[in-house]
Amino acid sequence: MNFSLYSPEYTSYIVFAVLIAIIVALYLNIRKPSTIFFFGALALILLGVTTPSEFLKGFSNQSIGIVIILTVISSIVNKSFPVDRLFNTLFKGIKSSRAFLTRMTTLVAIFSSFFNNTPVVALMTPYVYKWCKDNGAHSSKMLIPLSYATILGGMITMIGTSTNLMVNGLIQSAGLPGLQFSDFLYLGLIVTIIGVLYLITFAQKILPKKNENFNDARNIAPEYWVETEVIGDSPLVGKTVKDSGLQEYSKEGAYLIELHRAGEVITPVTEQVILEAHDHLYFMGQREKIITIIDSGIGLILPKHKDDKRVVEAIIPAHSPLIDCKNTDIDLPKKYDAELLAVQRDGKKVQNNLKDVTFKSGDMVLLSIDETFLRNKYADHAFYIVSEVVPESDAPNRKHKRNFILEILTLGTIIGTALGLWSVFMGVLLIFALLLFFRYTSTADSITHLDADLLVLLVSALAISNAFTTTGAAKIITNVFVTFLYNFGTIGVLTGLFILTVILTSFVTNIAAVSIVFPIAYSAALHLQIDGTPFFVGIAFAASAAFLTPVSYQTNWMVYSLGQYTPKDYFFTGLPLTILYTAVCIAFISLRYQL
Repeated sequence: MNFSLYSPEYTSYIVFAVLIAIIVALYLNIRKPSTIFFFGALALILLGVTTPSEFLKGFSNQSIGIVIILTVISSIVNKSFPVDRLFNTLFKGIKSSRAFLTRMTTLVAIFSSFFNNTPVVALMTPYVYKWCKDNGAHSSKMLIPLSYATILGGMITMIGTSTNLMVNGLIQSAGLPGLQFSDFLYLGLIVTIIGVLYLITFAQKILPKKNENFNDARNIAPEYWVETEVIGDSPLVGKTVKDSGLQEYSKEGAYLIELHRAGEVITPVTEQVILEAHDHLYFMGQREKIITIIDSGIGLILPKHKDDKRVVEAIIPAHSPLIDCKNTDIDLPKKYDAELLAVQRDGKKVQNNLKDVTFKSGDMVLLSIDETFLRNKYADHAFYIVSEVVPESDAPNRKHKRNFILEILTLGTIIGTALGLWSVFMGVLLIFALLLFFRYTSTADSITHLDADLLVLLVSALAISNAFTTTGAAKIITNVFVTFLYNFGTIGVLTGLFILTVILTSFVTNIAAVSIVFPIAYSAALHLQIDGTPFFVGIAFAASAAFLTPVSYQTNWMVYSLGQYTPKDYFFTGLPLTILYTAVCIAFISLRYQL
């Protein structure tokens, strides 16, 4: 049989092939999601399945515009307002683990309904860790609930997560009226309340209790492989390792692993080794323990760290431009005003040669920085600072300005948007205008907060999803899908769509999940000749059911190492929540939309 390049049957096969390639590439983590989706969209353009003009339409999609503007607003708010001080006020005086967990999950769920989840978790992670350390609690019982609560809270509003806005963008792209705030509010509140109750009760019996005695050397902080140098006038020079007292630090959790001297590597470092000036000693241990050695006055320094700088711990987020890049190819000091001191991945050190490190999503890093890093226009997208290890000496206190009028006007704008007085796009545009008017940012500074990676991901995903529909590829799957599931009624189709989306979001990304399932849901609604709203709401909520794996959502990765978790911890804790979440969503949607 001869196929022309533009034959509907032929183009359907092309879309299927590209889609399968995208799913495999995402699962294998070959490249960043934005890169994978961009090349998928590019392949469809080159093969004549879609056109450049169809691809460019994504840049004018209002829902994508909302996501991008909200990202900019969140970044500005995080830098300009004392959110960390607010947490200190809200949690003041709490000593009980149950009381702290209850208030923490409730508050982060509320915050996440209006702000991006990632900065909320980035701000709260060090606070939760410190609270556990100060009060003798197990942070492994707190950090997964922190991540899950932000995911749940994001479903309360349309702007709570980019997934909701992406679904709305796909709906509008199909020429249908978008979802309303009420489509998310009631169900979002229900699943958040039920989810939080699960996290503070039943989940506490499932979550692991790590051996976290904060007075013991082995605490929950991730271990780093840190390079130190013996200075010329150090009292260590000329002493054996045994007489130096360095072995005593092993009792505190900082272990001397290797000694590098003029190209020679000595390992293990025995008691008889005599220390010399400019020896490079490599310690393995928790960050605070190694820093304690540096501050002890025995003549050890961090080679790339200066006294007038600070050491911070940061995470490489999912959309960081550093992902899959080699350290030697980036030049961190020049581009980001930061020196790399150590890296660890999944609670383990990566390697002792930092020059050869290739960054991955979720990596924890120790950086030596100063104020220029905080003003660096590129650093926002490359790193999320989790905590400060060594404060800068004589560092100026950064003043956080509050503007009561701005807060009142912003609250009024949010209420007006929720009441439908103006569109969501207009609402976020007004909030951005207020930040400009009150000089919390400028148009030039705002561009530095723009997440170009996320923009490319959303636009590419929209183009691929549209091609999935227009070529008839979605219809082919729908015919099989609906034929089988319609035996169980319309609720059976909804359940099938929901479960399919949950599976996809657990192993690829939520944006990928909605991009793939939306065309099927749209075709299913046309096939059944019903309003597609219940199906669209269903896949929006299913795409945020990222509870089964650490790779399913960025905030899960952010707490992975600090909590000393394993993938099975997410599965066993997330499975009951996923089942509960799914049952509640399907029941509510079925009743509300009268399926």
